[in-house]
Amino acid sequence: MEITSRKEKDIMIVSVSGRIDAITAPDFESNLDGLITAGEKILLIDLSGLGYISSAGLRSILSSAKKLKALSGEILFTGLAGPVDEVFQISGFKSIFKIFPTETEALAAF
Repeated sequence: MEITSRKEKDIMIVSVSGRIDAITAPDFESNLDGLITAGEKILLIDLSGLGYISSAGLRSILSSAKKLKALSGEILFTGLAGPVDEVFQISGFKSIFKIFPTETEALAAF
């Protein structure tokens, strides 16, 4: 798993590639926690490079989303495709989180 982040407007864009599974989920969550601790309120997670996400990855997302909600922040998603899109659909994450087709559309919404 590879994670890169950059800031645009007031949104921290976090791009994730590879896999988020039981082994990599703690690193993913730790990365998001670091951004939240640093004061970031809106995280746009770009999953266009992600090939797989497990239930451990979904738990990491929920944990970070709870922390952000307590700070009046939120997590947004873009780049869902293939198996990752299916997991978001089956898990109900598509009804919980704001999901944008493209990064440009997500940024335009704020």
